[in-house]
Amino acid sequence: MKERLKTFTLLVLVVSSLLQSYVLLFRFPGSDSVVQSKDSYIRTEEMGPEERADNLFFPDKMVIHLGEDQHTVFYPNDTFYNLVFNRLKGRTFDNFQRRMVANIDWNKIRAENRGIELSFQSGIPVTLLQRIMQIVPDSLFEGERIDKIWFYSIEGESKVHVMFFSTEGDVVYEAAQADLTVQDVDQLVDFGLNWMPYKMVEGRYYVPENELNMISVELPIGIYTTEQMQRSLFFDPSITRNIREKDGSEIYTDSKRSLQVDQGQNWISYTDPAAPPSGESNPGKDVLSAIDFVNQHGGWNGTYGLSRADESEDRTLVRFQQYYGGFPILNTPGFQYGVMELDLQKGTVTSYERSLLYLESAAMEKQMMKLTGGEELEAKLALYAEDGAIRGLDPVYLPVITEQGLLLKPVWAVELHNGAIVTVE
Repeated sequence: MKERLKTFTLLVLVVSSLLQSYVLLFRFPGSDSVVQSKDSYIRTEEMGPEERADNLFFPDKMVIHLGEDQHTVFYPNDTFYNLVFNRLKGRTFDNFQRRMVANIDWNKIRAENRGIELSFQSGIPVTLLQRIMQIVPDSLFEGERIDKIWFYSIEGESKVHVMFFSTEGDVVYEAAQADLTVQDVDQLVDFGLNWMPYKMVEGRYYVPENELNMISVELPIGIYTTEQMQRSLFFDPSITRNIREKDGSEIYTDSKRSLQVDQGQNWISYTDPAAPPSGESNPGKDVLSAIDFVNQHGGWNGTYGLSRADESEDRTLVRFQQYYGGFPILNTPGFQYGVMELDLQKGTVTSYERSLLYLESAAMEKQMMKLTGGEELEAKLALYAEDGAIRGLDPVYLPVITEQGLLLKPVWAVELHNGAIVTVE
């Protein structure tokens, strides 16, 4: 009897030991396994929250055409911008017909008809646009990138025209079926009746007829450390080695990936030259991969929107623009801030650039400013307007480092046809 009891006790101890070893090695379901593949990413800290892809896709501005050559502009975070965009997102668009841009007099339509234009900066792939709008899949249309959607009604007609403009420049797609009525468009356009009037200049950009109210704000800033970025971007930061460059920047590498830190600009450039998987590059999928990468490697330190998704050969350059209060924060050569840029090959991130600086939430100082408008603004723009050199005009925040933090100063950003950006106060 005693021998049986000893045998049973020994068996229980052996089983318990094996069970404990299993738990320590693999954990229970719902926990992370201690065994990790050498290429997996271990999240060590949160530098910002994750973001849903849908929240990063929105128009950079909304132009309301009131008829009789009267116009106004809504910007992100405006009450009417949100109201109009939310209503349009719930509508369905189908049966796309391809047309040539040159066959329609857009200046006449803009001046004579009521409507709404949504602008998407450098363009958004249709596959991503389908995530925020009810666009029925269409093989003719879904490979395009769209930089403008225009809803308008023509007096005497019972239908609403819905036009999707390709970034190619010469093609526009009309949704022959759209569950929008003329009354729907009129109701949405009416939100702009008592808003700031804007004047269209040379068919390319809008100038407010009066001064534009914006808030100048100064905020405290924090800075991510090099150690935080290493822990975020390298599988095992302990095996990285440091190389100091002649220009004062530092490079950290694990012999495969590298992280270059510009201490003067507080800017990092991360590269991973690993060979991408076989297959074709897809801008829409690449943008989603870029969002996943940021979510997994630190998160988002503010409000961002997709501003660029350009495909070149087998690569896609993706840029996310930071916003404050509905207006973008300008990135300048003298002070790099306000953007995240990622280069991808077939869904694999090969480079990632961003600022180490981030804004704290509580403002130290705010004051209302009046940004130049009307004839005074037009006179300042005349310096750049020769031969149609101006491509766009938008209110933005110019970031300026101060002793206390970061000053966001309202200015006009003038985009020239050569791609340069100049600021006007």
